[in-house]
Amino acid sequence: MSLEKDIKTLIIESLELEDITADDIKDDEPLFISGLGLDSIDALELGMALKKKYHIDLSENKEENQKHFYSVKTIADYIRSCDNFKEN
Repeated sequence: MSLEKDIKTLIIESLELEDITADDIKDDEPLFISGLGLDSIDALELGMALKKKYHIDLSENKEENQKHFYSVKTIADYIRSCDNFKEN
């Protein structure tokens, strides 16, 4: 499974999104407000799920996190840039 598909599955499961499949989420689609329509509570839950699964550290800088959490692609790019990530 690709990292992007894995992230989509994590989004759906951790946020308990019903009636959405990984195929419904586009890699470059915004996750917040427009696009998937997630909110700040979803961001916190997603951040915790990503941290737990990929052992990544998130910045305390809100603007930095917004940049990384823009889309599935930007999350995947961020995870790949972390020192401890090894893609299968």
